[in-house]
Amino acid sequence: MHFVFNILDQEIDKIKQQWKVMPGTVGVRTAKNKSRIPDLVILSETQCQEIREMSTAVLESPPLLAVEIVSSNNPDDDYHYKRSEYAVREIPEYWIIDPKTKKVSILLLVSGFYEVAEFTQEQEIKSSLFPELKLTLKQIFEL
Repeated sequence: MHFVFNILDQEIDKIKQQWKVMPGTVGVRTAKNKSRIPDLVILSETQCQEIREMSTAVLESPPLLAVEIVSSNNPDDDYHYKRSEYAVREIPEYWIIDPKTKKVSILLLVSGFYEVAEFTQEQEIKSSLFPELKLTLKQIFEL
């Protein structure tokens, strides 16, 4: 995950945005009394300011990107439950990184539903948030 964090941080610098990569420390409100803590999120400058002013780090607005590493003991959480919750919260892009199957799924929110693109082996990941991203699954899973 550290490698993905660094790559995304570099991409943010390349496109000259005031975004911030945050590792597993920021909650995302998914229902009235429920939140999820993605393994990684990308926040806007405004959201970063909101987090600094909060007593608890739970976002009411959707992050620009949520990244989840699939848990081997409960993969349904990442593939089904979080997918539904993140769509309702209107998170525009959601990555699911699955170390067991060596697969990355990029989900893009279109008209309230996620469209999925799955990437395997030598394929380069395609991200709408980072159109210039040059990242293969081999790079992710071999580090």
